[in-house]
Amino acid sequence: MTESDKLVMGVETEAALKSATARESWRIFGIMSEFVEATDRLAAIKPAVTMFGSARIPEGTPYYELAEKTARLLSDSGFSVISGGGPGIMEAANKGAFFGKSPSVGLNIQLPHEQANNPYQDISQTFRHFFARKYMFVRFASAYVVMPGGFGTLDELMEALTLIQTGKARKMPIILVCSDFWKGLVDWFRDTLVREKMIDAEDMYLIQLIDQPEQVVEAIFKHYEARPFSPLPAERELMLNL
Repeated sequence: MTESDKLVMGVETEAALKSATARESWRIFGIMSEFVEATDRLAAIKPAVTMFGSARIPEGTPYYELAEKTARLLSDSGFSVISGGGPGIMEAANKGAFFGKSPSVGLNIQLPHEQANNPYQDISQTFRHFFARKYMFVRFASAYVVMPGGFGTLDELMEALTLIQTGKARKMPIILVCSDFWKGLVDWFRDTLVREKMIDAEDMYLIQLIDQPEQVVEAIFKHYEARPFSPLPAERELMLNL
């Protein structure tokens, strides 16, 4: 390769980098628009409970039916129910809320292999960016109900735990439904993370293991006996700095 060829290649590489940087800068406006649009559309759904769970659970199975019943009881108790808007447990959560008294909300995500949005959504909001969507799961929740799931569910659970543990989000119930499914993970938290001083023993109180839908609703109301569902002024400030 001649010096002239190297010079041309260098110029082309620099131009490509500038073009990529420009596209990245303009992409920020798309992200901003997702935050603005979603915040405006979801402003009226409070109080709300965010439900997480696997997309792979088919209708008619025990996990699906448990999620549907739990969501229906939450909806009839006055809580909007927020899910990821897809199939499986997300569909069960939306379905239960859809036939209840309060709104069913789906925060859908565009994926390379397109996620099919379930039909049980009173409010449907689609995102291109995972982190904007995840912010909305946190921003409007008064509690988290976590059904059995895989990596995505674990990611959302760990983010909720991290935000509350570090004081970046207000304290609220994090309820793991189906104790048989979650027991091994919770035991590992206690026997390894606490023992190795990776977390404090008090952090275990952030999690509740509950099996019955009625007890899920009861636990959420118990948490808010002495305070409103809406964030307090100091908690609103926290949410601005997520």
